[in-house]
Amino acid sequence: MMTQEDIKKFIPHRDPFLLLDEIIELEPLKRAVGIKYITENEFYFQGHFPGTPVMPGVLIIESLAQVGATILLTHPDYHGKLALFTGIKNAKFRKSVVPGDKLILECELTKIRSNFGYGVAKAYVGDQLVCETEISFAVGNK
Repeated sequence: MMTQEDIKKFIPHRDPFLLLDEIIELEPLKRAVGIKYITENEFYFQGHFPGTPVMPGVLIIESLAQVGATILLTHPDYHGKLALFTGIKNAKFRKSVVPGDKLILECELTKIRSNFGYGVAKAYVGDQLVCETEISFAVGNK
């Protein structure tokens, strides 16, 4: 298990844009499961939407991408590099994510070629699928 402080050793994101609280499963270069605890104090709830707070779908995707980056950057061959988002394909949103939810973020890398990679990602609240997508990324130097 990785805490937020442990995650910061591998990916460059920082508050308020670090959207992971924990990594609870990790197989470098293969798959990981992360957690984001959704609180009413999230910065984006001030404007999305006042009185009816909903986590923006793009931030759910970003949370999944951060799990994907952790899968890659925890491997010694990629530690110290950057994983940069290059694509989102077939994204589907099935349920709103709101304060009090525990967002479970699963990502699996399906292919790494040279400096590019691909993965599949799903987000859940409990056992309900809230988002699924295919992601791609490029690997670069800091």
